[in-house]
Amino acid sequence: MALLAFIFLAAACETSHPRGPDPTQASTEAETGPFAIATTTVGNGFGFGGGTIYYPTDDSQSYGVVAISPGWTAFQSSISWYGPRLASQGFVVITIDTNNRFTDGPDNRGEQMLAAINYVANTSPVAGIADGSRRAAMGISMGGGGALEAALMDPDLSAAIGLVPWSGTQNYSAVTAPTLLIGCENDNIAPVANHALPFFNSINQAPKSFIEITNGNHSCTSTSNNDPADRAVVASEAIAWLKRHVDNDERYEPFVCPSPAIGGSISAAQSNC
Repeated sequence: MALLAFIFLAAACETSHPRGPDPTQASTEAETGPFAIATTTVGNGFGFGGGTIYYPTDDSQSYGVVAISPGWTAFQSSISWYGPRLASQGFVVITIDTNNRFTDGPDNRGEQMLAAINYVANTSPVAGIADGSRRAAMGISMGGGGALEAALMDPDLSAAIGLVPWSGTQNYSAVTAPTLLIGCENDNIAPVANHALPFFNSINQAPKSFIEITNGNHSCTSTSNNDPADRAVVASEAIAWLKRHVDNDERYEPFVCPSPAIGGSISAAQSNC
């Protein structure tokens, strides 16, 4: 408990990087945030299988960097809806393809997300507005497990988000990055009881939150789920988590703590706040 209190205190003492107007529930759920955005594509050869960068066109300030990985066999199209949604809230976002979508496991995907963040912050055409000291890894399925693996590889990661996370590793007690896990109630590929919840329970050195989407299957957080209520919950939770922990924006604290109420698209929720 003393260590956890120290981590929370250290986070509170970090420099805040507020971006955009004061948040409301409606603004975190909105399909489009306050920033106009543009995109640029990336070929392979930078440690990952290429991707798409979504970024705010306002170059008067810098933005945290978020790398997002798809799951096993999937292309970046399965995560493409996060690109504009997150970038328009004030982040530089890269959705990636992996080097080998069949053989790359969570650890490979974690490595590739970190490589993508480094590329965006140091080499990409938008490096001038990308703040490499504020970075997050996010992914679906094996990509979600990859986000946790990235947090193990890089203890200075600002945040990790696992969406229907799948991993053969059950113990993530060494993770120190604030971690959000979103599972789906009827997922039979990465059942919550066998993946997201054991991962959540093992994390004991960082802020953490778990949300479960009502009746959702393994695709409930992907581009293919067009249900506006589900999208609003997933996007709102992810945006608030990134704002609070990547930007250290305390205006978003009420949106991450306490856990959201159960009902509608949310069938379960818990956190350690």
